[in-house]
Amino acid sequence: MSEVNISENAQSHFVKLLEQQPEGTNIRVFVVNPGTPNAECGVSYCPPEAIESSDTELKFNGFSAFIDEMSLPFLDEAEIDFVTDKMGSQLTLKAPNAKMRKVASDAPLMERVDYVIQSQVNPQLASHGGHVNLIEITDDAVAILQFGGGCNGCSMVDVTLKEGIEKQLLAEFSGELNGVRDVTEHARGDHSYY
Repeated sequence: MSEVNISENAQSHFVKLLEQQPEGTNIRVFVVNPGTPNAECGVSYCPPEAIESSDTELKFNGFSAFIDEMSLPFLDEAEIDFVTDKMGSQLTLKAPNAKMRKVASDAPLMERVDYVIQSQVNPQLASHGGHVNLIEITDDAVAILQFGGGCNGCSMVDVTLKEGIEKQLLAEFSGELNGVRDVTEHARGDHSYY
């Protein structure tokens, strides 16, 4: 069961908003572009005729939140809060798994390594404009990675790869992964980005 936490403040905020809507209106929590780096969590009104039979209904005090089948796995551990500060009040949505659904611990190694890369490694590289894709895991348990974006042609990449990413992945998958290699010939050519 996916767990979406809606704080007390957010619940009373929704109740107030819904009082101004036609009777029977609830809210819908969803993810746009789920499972991609551009995933965004959103909330909208959900009139009775917009409820699908495949929706999951989470009952709260005074309203229900409906979640469509596609968004559900990506809303695991999501938190919706209503925060008031000097700038006014706003709804905050946190969905840590929206960009990448959580992978079961018994999933194939490839999927689990890919999840760690997407959810932990790439956010760190994004600040440098780079990203990594997992290409394959060889028979001798070496993860083959492809660097893209700002990592391409960067002389630091060997250091980054060997030091950071390899250490992180080998620690995370101790006994399952033997090493990490880079598939690209970091050619310093016309296609490098600086």
